[in-house]
Amino acid sequence: MKNTARRALSSLLISSIVFSGMAHAAPTALISTEQAAAATASVSRSEAHARLHAALDREDLAAMLKARGVSADALRARVDALTDAEAQQMVDQIDKAPAGASDVLGVLFTVFIILLVTDILGLTKVFPFTRSVR
Repeated sequence: MKNTARRALSSLLISSIVFSGMAHAAPTALISTEQAAAATASVSRSEAHARLHAALDREDLAAMLKARGVSADALRARVDALTDAEAQQMVDQIDKAPAGASDVLGVLFTVFIILLVTDILGLTKVFPFTRSVR
C-alpha cells in the first residue's frame, strides 16, 4: 500500500514537471505610446457619470440605500457634483472591486485539501476522521 501511494505521488510529480515545460508565453508585439495611452484611458466624463447613474438605477442597490436611510435623489445630486477625476476614480474602484469572497473560500478549501492529503499520507494528524496509510 505504501509503495502504491509513493508510485502514484511520484508519477503525479513527474508528469507535472514534464508538462510545466510546455507552457509558452503568448506572442506579443510592441505598441506605440499613443496606443498604450488610448488603451489605458478609461471612460470619459459623460460615460463615467452615466455608469454611476446606471448603478443607482439598480433595484437591489436602491433597496439597500433606502434601508440605510439614504435618499436616491440626494445621491444622484452628489454623483452629478463629482469632478471628472473623482467620477473616474469611483468607476475604477467599482471595476477593481472583487465580486465576492470566493478568494477566501478558495484559499480555505486549498488548505483543507492539503491538510487532508498530508493526514492520509501520515505526515500530519489534524483530522480525527482520517486513517494514515503508514
